[in-house]
Amino acid sequence: MLGLFEVIKDKFKPKLNAVAIDNWAFKLHYRVTTLLFFIATILVTFREYIGEHIKCINDMPKAGFDRVIETFCFFSTTFTVIDDFTYGPLAHPGVAPYGIGSKQPIRKHSYYQWVPFVLFGQGIMFYLTHLLWKVMEDNTIEKLVLGLNRTKLALETDEINDRQDKRIRINRIKSIFLERLKITKSWTWWFILCELLNVGNVIVQIYITQKFLGGQFYTLGTKVVTVGPQILDEVFPKVTKCSFHTYGPSGSIQIHDALCIMALNIVNEKIFVFLWFWYILLFIASCLIVFWRFLTVLFYKKCMTFNQFIFGHGKLHYWNLNLVVKQCSYHDWLLLKYLAKNMDGLVFRELFMDISEELEERKPLFMLAQGDKGTDMAKFD
Repeated sequence: MLGLFEVIKDKFKPKLNAVAIDNWAFKLHYRVTTLLFFIATILVTFREYIGEHIKCINDMPKAGFDRVIETFCFFSTTFTVIDDFTYGPLAHPGVAPYGIGSKQPIRKHSYYQWVPFVLFGQGIMFYLTHLLWKVMEDNTIEKLVLGLNRTKLALETDEINDRQDKRIRINRIKSIFLERLKITKSWTWWFILCELLNVGNVIVQIYITQKFLGGQFYTLGTKVVTVGPQILDEVFPKVTKCSFHTYGPSGSIQIHDALCIMALNIVNEKIFVFLWFWYILLFIASCLIVFWRFLTVLFYKKCMTFNQFIFGHGKLHYWNLNLVVKQCSYHDWLLLKYLAKNMDGLVFRELFMDISEELEERKPLFMLAQGDKGTDMAKFD
């Protein structure tokens, strides 16, 4: 079991010098949450510490029927009597007499055998948005900053051998960025869409869990806090009932009552209570990043102090910052932000100054073109 945890840890361990193409909220989804679900799946599938997932005692006199009944009860679901969760004189909450024609309401625990499959599937779902973004991003940032993300001022690395090579790479990024100015929309739209999908996915997974647990998940956490942990016996009973029907000697149907130990529920209850609180934190984090995206759209051109906080590499000159940002669409600004995130601060400052100088040189031509356009419009009028 420990070996499996080591394999999972290696798969999800952050890679050194990896190019950043997303944010912390993304990582909470595809790295932390997916890892948590996979660990939970391992916990509920191992019998090393839990033992048999179900063990039943019954009134069948013949030997060999125990295993038959246990298999039947595991796959056909067990149940508890809803009106008998009194936590009083009963031997076990929800375990009370229930026969043919009884009108007492019961709760079937049909989720029990499907827990590992659902947990694994949900873990995959939290990874899919990241996978979609990786496909649509198509290594755009990595292709641009390859080598420059590990360059220092002294250039004491194997990535870039001399200053001339560094200049070539910086000029290449500058040229690509200026050529793509105001046309980098698809990259940005896919990124924002994936952020929204993260929020939607949390809502979908909460709904799936609610349906999976028979409508008991929405209030699970609040009940544990207000009532106490004993309330978990209603959703995750440790002892349940099961009815097995056979034919008697004369052909009459005989009902055999079985008392089943649901050993796995001691783990299930802790997993789903934790998920209740984790879903809330994850939803808040996902909404915060969408709100942050909205703020950046509003303020990226209006507040240079905001931009100095965002870029903050080598304290970019206000004039350079203002010149570049004013001529960027939000799509260009976001791409520039991720370039800054993946480059050494001093190298990014050099790139930023080059872009600023290039835009300054283009400025008179742009103003002249605007003036000619205005003259033509006047003549047309």
